[in-house]
Amino acid sequence: MQKVLSAEDRLQKIVGDILLDMETRIRLMSGHGNAMLVCGSIYQACRVFEMFLPTPLAGKCAIITSYKPAAADIKGEETGEGDSETLLQYKIYRKMLADHFEESEEKAVSKVEKFEDEVKKRFVHEPGQMKLLIVVDKLLTGFDAPPATYLYIDKKMRDHGLFQAICRVNRLDTEDKEYGQIIDYKDLFKSLAKSVHEYTGEAFEGYDAKDVEGLLRNRLEVGRERLETLREQMKALCEPVQPPKDAIAYIRYFCGKGSADELDDNEPKRVQLYKLAGSLLRAYVDLANEMIEAGYSLNEAAKVKEEVEHYLKVRDEIRLASGDYIDMKLYEPAMRHLLDTYIRADESKILSTFDDKSLVELLVNKGTDALGLLPEGIREKPEAVAEVIENNVRRVIVDEWALNPKYFEKMSEVLDSLIQARRREALDYEQYLKKLADLASQVQSGGDPSAYPNAINNSALKALFDNLDRDEQLAVGVDKAIRNVKKAGWRGNRLKEREVRIAIKGVLGDEGPVDSIFEMVKHRHEY
Repeated sequence: MQKVLSAEDRLQKIVGDILLDMETRIRLMSGHGNAMLVCGSIYQACRVFEMFLPTPLAGKCAIITSYKPAAADIKGEETGEGDSETLLQYKIYRKMLADHFEESEEKAVSKVEKFEDEVKKRFVHEPGQMKLLIVVDKLLTGFDAPPATYLYIDKKMRDHGLFQAICRVNRLDTEDKEYGQIIDYKDLFKSLAKSVHEYTGEAFEGYDAKDVEGLLRNRLEVGRERLETLREQMKALCEPVQPPKDAIAYIRYFCGKGSADELDDNEPKRVQLYKLAGSLLRAYVDLANEMIEAGYSLNEAAKVKEEVEHYLKVRDEIRLASGDYIDMKLYEPAMRHLLDTYIRADESKILSTFDDKSLVELLVNKGTDALGLLPEGIREKPEAVAEVIENNVRRVIVDEWALNPKYFEKMSEVLDSLIQARRREALDYEQYLKKLADLASQVQSGGDPSAYPNAINNSALKALFDNLDRDEQLAVGVDKAIRNVKKAGWRGNRLKEREVRIAIKGVLGDEGPVDSIFEMVKHRHEY
């Protein structure tokens, strides 16, 4: 039976199954999670590994077993038309070791322990680079790997061994890991319905029902429960948004009305929105193709899909309106793939223009033409467009303030005066947008070069010049003094920082703004 189960056609189906999951399962696609395949024999493990070599998993999967290839193992093995099982696993194992260490098979064959240590370390700490471990007996107990999310079982197991194996994918990890998933090729979970309801059965024969209570749960029931919980949480978060709950109402609730304090004060609400939107999308994707089986009617399923699309649209608009868009892109690395694959919303295609640039950068490069790239819900309302640009410019001013406090204080005052003029309707819309685009350009560039003397010819000197009462001689002197004494890695080193501070004080004297200039210099990458 073991040889029958190791037949090539059957193993190819398992390999294809795993490759499909690697391309379609969120955790495996994003590189946050990985998987283990439990084989019934070392020979089978080697055959499966060999089948993965021509696939995208080449270099990202490995065998870890108790086997150590030795010449004595193949003594007397004949090589005729085909290799014996012993000889085949010997060859595959040696080649795997040689490829890993990039050296001859003769040298690599003695490094099995080192190979296992390195592979296990990559599996735990670099799940995107070690996506699949093929095992037989090893690592099924006591191996703690939080990224492990999928366990493919193609080996007869039961009782304590099965229980321990399942626990390999049950460790807590990042928030996109809701639970481990078991793919059972050996029908170990017979009478699954009974097991779900009674928490006992053939898989856990010999265990007390209370010992395994809650271990087995119906995936669709759990998925629906989670989806409904997230829907309620999202509705509760957005409940205070004022009618008619359009784009500008959401912007004002999550961003404020334009001041820096309001933008910062509302950040916790925005972060909560982003987290809930990501979780809601994942929960929906888990059930999207099985909504009817999960107990939803066709109308209810359509309503849920519409709701998810709505909140994703709100999330994208808020990220853009607040200036969080570029920063938050790293927070959810799999989000773009999910949007493009599962949610066919026009907004996701339009917003792809902003993948690598902030709205302020686009305004600088394209002027007011960049506004045509905004989501439809924003660009149709002039007031919403104005507030989105104001918030984005404000975000840049706040983020860059420490680099040149005097300059960005001036830019902040200009922005405040423009906002007040808009609210008094002292400027028409087109004129206002042009002034905002001009301000965005000034904020992005750090100032008009013609406004500075010839000697003030870089950003660092401009900052010193602005913050030393526009005294050219002092700015050049401080810059030269810092460059003469600064050492590599001086930030955070008390003695090295002291040398820089003394150099600044030597130019400015006891009465000069030594502390403020020193703090500004610490933020300048030029130094």
